Amino acid sequence: MKKIIYRIIVFLLLLAPAYGENLWNPINNSEYPDDIKLEDYKDTQKKIISGSVVKNVDMSLENCIQIALGNNPEIASAIDEILISDCKLRQIWSKYFPTLSWQTGWSHIKQLQLSDALRYNLEYEYYILGSISIDQMLYDFGVTQNKATVQRLTYQGSKETLCGIINDVVYRTKNSYYKLQYAYESLTVAQNTVDKYKDFYNQAKALYQIGFNPKVDVTIALANLSSAKIELIKAQNLVNTSIVELNNVMGVPNITKYKINEKLEYLPINITFEKAIEIANNYRPELKLAQINTEKALQTYKLAKKSFYPVIDTKLQYQRGGRHWNSNDGWSVGVYANFYNINGIEINNKIKEAKYRYDKELANTKKIQNNAYLEIQKSFLKLIEKKNQIPVSEIQIKQAKENFDLSKGRYRVGEASPIEMREAENTLRNSQLTYYKSIYEYNSTVAELEKVIGQNIAKNPDFYGSQK
Repeated sequence: MKKIIYRIIVFLLLLAPAYGENLWNPINNSEYPDDIKLEDYKDTQKKIISGSVVKNVDMSLENCIQIALGNNPEIASAIDEILISDCKLRQIWSKYFPTLSWQTGWSHIKQLQLSDALRYNLEYEYYILGSISIDQMLYDFGVTQNKATVQRLTYQGSKETLCGIINDVVYRTKNSYYKLQYAYESLTVAQNTVDKYKDFYNQAKALYQIGFNPKVDVTIALANLSSAKIELIKAQNLVNTSIVELNNVMGVPNITKYKINEKLEYLPINITFEKAIEIANNYRPELKLAQINTEKALQTYKLAKKSFYPVIDTKLQYQRGGRHWNSNDGWSVGVYANFYNINGIEINNKIKEAKYRYDKELANTKKIQNNAYLEIQKSFLKLIEKKNQIPVSEIQIKQAKENFDLSKGRYRVGEASPIEMREAENTLRNSQLTYYKSIYEYNSTVAELEKVIGQNIAKNPDFYGSQK
């Protein structure tokens, strides 16, 4: 027994330097699985964010993004996918290491053929105290290396997928946050409108009581006030639905008691279309993922062409047992060339399939690049459109305010009708809503541009002009 154990140790020691010098099967150590700690990151981040949600009564955009990154289930799912890819890569790398098996048992045997030949029953019991086997792959013509490369690319692709999901979650968080800001501004406009119509109603009522205005003016003022209250209810509902949408994106649907501490603001950016394309080529996850998928298809094609090659491995076995538990022992060692499932027609068509898939990925990569270029173009042109709308909407507010003040003065001296006042007020309210909506859509378009280029430009001072 000691001799056998000694021989096993010597055999493994002989294999160790061979693997260290890559004499048996070449190993690309750069593709060894990463020492990632995403499990700890996911658990820790979620505890931090979830524990701070209740304290953030006044929410900012930065708070919302942090909460979304810590609680959005799509991000958590993408992290798990990375961990799954890492485990699969480690499973492939395990082929480089020995496989140990152990067996023990008892069997009762009656040999049919020998009993018939010898004319008497050959029946006995066989015991295995222990059977130890060590299998080690020596060379497989780079098949394991190709499999590791393919899985490494899958692992890298899952990380780019995570980046793409984070980009999308951040964009949706920003868009929902800007929408909530717009909803609060709309609520303020609706409340101011109600207050103004209350004043108009009280004024019309007073003028009617002294006989200066007819009763129809009071009726019209009251109808205008009722309409304004309906718009106020709609504005309040817009705030509530915007909060619900923002909570859903952040992954905390049950959090409702908070308010935002930032108002809509316009910060013009100076990014050019050429700069946007340059950033997208370097950072957009979808473009990097397309390149990874193309390389993955190429490696799969190379792997398919090695299907005819054998796997050379060695096996060392030691057994103890016999007719009694400890009556005898034996051992064996050998080197084998194994050809697995050789079917020429099947393998040939698998190679063709892999080649066609590689050609398909090349076409898909070109398609993704074209679509990305189109998205950047559309977002950039939309950004210019929204940027040009803001100063025009500012002028509209100024003109509507002047018209409203004139109508208000005319109404007080009895020269304007309630209908004229209503039209002036509606024009002022609509111009205010148009202005706030223009800022909301501009900020949302900036967030959309950040998504399609794959980088947050909102924190980069090089892209900003003066604040307005």
